Amino acid sequence: MIRINLLPFRAARKKENIRRQISIYLLSVALLCAVSGYTWWDKTAELASLNAEKGRLNKELATYAETIKKIEALKKKIKQVRAKLDVIQGLEKKKKGPVQLLDEIATAVPAGKLWLNSLSERGGTLDLRGTAMDNDTVALFMTNLEKAEHISSVDLKSAQLKSTGKDEQGVSDFSLACKTWIYQETPKPGSKKRGRRRGR
Repeated sequence: MIRINLLPFRAARKKENIRRQISIYLLSVALLCAVSGYTWWDKTAELASLNAEKGRLNKELATYAETIKKIEALKKKIKQVRAKLDVIQGLEKKKKGPVQLLDEIATAVPAGKLWLNSLSERGGTLDLRGTAMDNDTVALFMTNLEKAEHISSVDLKSAQLKSTGKDEQGVSDFSLACKTWIYQETPKPGSKKRGRRRGR
């Protein structure tokens, strides 16, 4: 009977298996290192790109901040200019207002039939005192005043008929109170109310 010694074959096969396992391990380690290296390189490149984008955005933001600062400065200047213009317009109104009001009163006076003796204004109330040929002239004067642009109401405070002589027709001394918005800071031209005459 022939006997074959299989020990050397088994030893060689065992060594081959060990070699194969070592090769697979080394290849796995190499592959893992390659994947890790690629991932690290990719993330590093992405991080660099993000840092570059961040730097660009920061520069752009700084530009916007400077622009916003300039806009705020311009807004402040515009506000100051508008305030100055409001003051100038207010002064012009105060300057022109009394002149316009006096012109309207002069226009409302019936020529040759009525004379004003005094005129005073306080807190938007205009006090007029004068003498007229008769009560009808006083009524006409009040009607004319009510049509004036800067007078909102006209009230008759008093009217007294007095004689100037035996054969001469008497005259009427009167006193009127008028409301005017010519001296107010914010006049409202469209909201004028007609005053009621309280007597003749």
